Amino acid sequence: MSEEILLEPPVAGSEADTLIGSLERQRRTFAWKCEGLDAAALRTRLAPSAITLGGLLKHLALVEADYFTLRLLGEDPGAPWNTVDWEAEPGWDWRSAAEDTPEQLYALWGAAVARSRANVRKVLAEGGLDQLAHYTGRNGDSPSLRRILADLIEEYARHVGQADLIRESIDGRVGEDPPAGFTY
Repeated sequence: MSEEILLEPPVAGSEADTLIGSLERQRRTFAWKCEGLDAAALRTRLAPSAITLGGLLKHLALVEADYFTLRLLGEDPGAPWNTVDWEAEPGWDWRSAAEDTPEQLYALWGAAVARSRANVRKVLAEGGLDQLAHYTGRNGDSPSLRRILADLIEEYARHVGQADLIRESIDGRVGEDPPAGFTY
């Protein structure tokens, strides 16, 4: 895989480029759905759900750190994730997002994505898609990078759908793909 960020999966590329391109397409669409909003807009929710775009930004930053840093490499995900008592405060990522500024939320998610990209490049260079994660599940199995990428594609796809509905309710922005030239 090249250092270039894929905007979508290649039409006929390698397995790694296809998986990473699929994940990047979801990330890019999610970024577009959240892009340019103020604090009030990032706190908008659709009843009866408590999900907000700000909460999604923070939650997906956590998911990036959890899967591509902690689980894949066994490394400390860093602050704020390593400062939370997750058993005492389940759902902290969702709730605490309302206290963060848009700049903090965008920066947190952006930094998590950048670190994830670097971690994936490192693992691909060392062992490819078959490289097993440091993490071991309850059944004693460790997922491969391939499986982790598939899980993240699924996670983003689910949340992009939620983001789509919320964003449409804020300002009418709809669409499946960001416009040409959109970067994040």
